[in-house]
Amino acid sequence: MKSLVTGVAGFIGSHLAEKLLALDHEVVGIDSFLDNYPRPFKEKNLSNVLHHRKFSFLHQDLLGLDLQPLLDDISYVFHLAAQPGVRSSWGEEFARYSENNIRATQMLLEAGKGSKLRKFVYASSSSVYGDTDDLPMREEGGTRPVSPYGVTKLAAEHLAYLYWKAFGVPAVSLRFFTVYGPRQRPDMFFHIFMRALHRGEEVPLFDDGEQTRDFTFCSDIVDGILKAAFYPGAGEVFNLGGGSETSLLQAIALVEKISGRKANLKRCDRQSGDVRHTRARLEEARSKLGYSPQIGLEEGLAREWEWITTVAY
Repeated sequence: MKSLVTGVAGFIGSHLAEKLLALDHEVVGIDSFLDNYPRPFKEKNLSNVLHHRKFSFLHQDLLGLDLQPLLDDISYVFHLAAQPGVRSSWGEEFARYSENNIRATQMLLEAGKGSKLRKFVYASSSSVYGDTDDLPMREEGGTRPVSPYGVTKLAAEHLAYLYWKAFGVPAVSLRFFTVYGPRQRPDMFFHIFMRALHRGEEVPLFDDGEQTRDFTFCSDIVDGILKAAFYPGAGEVFNLGGGSETSLLQAIALVEKISGRKANLKRCDRQSGDVRHTRARLEEARSKLGYSPQIGLEEGLAREWEWITTVAY
């Protein structure tokens, strides 16, 4: 079995590649090393797979590749590559988001027409729901993103559906809810917070800390991705969340308990594009995919803290 993982040097992509290799898949990984954070961080993410006999790596930009030949002998496409980040997606930067999140997805889907793909798994985001009080967020509910990033992720979801409907590309979109754990991107809150706490530095806290998130541990996300790949259906969208809703202040208190340290919080204004609350309804993923998150927040935070203090960049 041969799988393609785009964004393979990233947080989730590197974990997914390791899991696929453990399942005896042959894995082709693509990454262009976008400059959203330092390249050495991403190279370290790949250190466990780079020399595996069933792993091959392409340092390429999807926008510049001849993708159709690449998919000739691929059974599963896991499309995780994207320009990430809500707060940086405004203004002139939007051009990079539209190219890397929308156009690159369309090109990959176009290459999948007439292929023998068993599944095209697209990594979307809870950002597509926007800032709503209609909780839990439901796949058939309203989508009104409040950031350009969210707009691009929703547009790519629509493309995945269109290519399934018009050409039979077996696409499934997965809406990830605030993924955390070892290798988390350095621009994400738990990484920023734990790194500052470990160094005895001030920790920025945007808004009042009462905003809530459905935090999802990285291994649960990988499990959901694989279940979606092996699911017989297509043309659908599924939430992948952690199964609970926790405020940032509650999460901070958990990390203080785990670390035995007290955070020095610096209050900052709410940022454009941030949403107040997220919580995923998981009934569809549970009933159709057999998805069931296994790692609770305290255990997951303890694992990320250990990584930050012993292995992080």
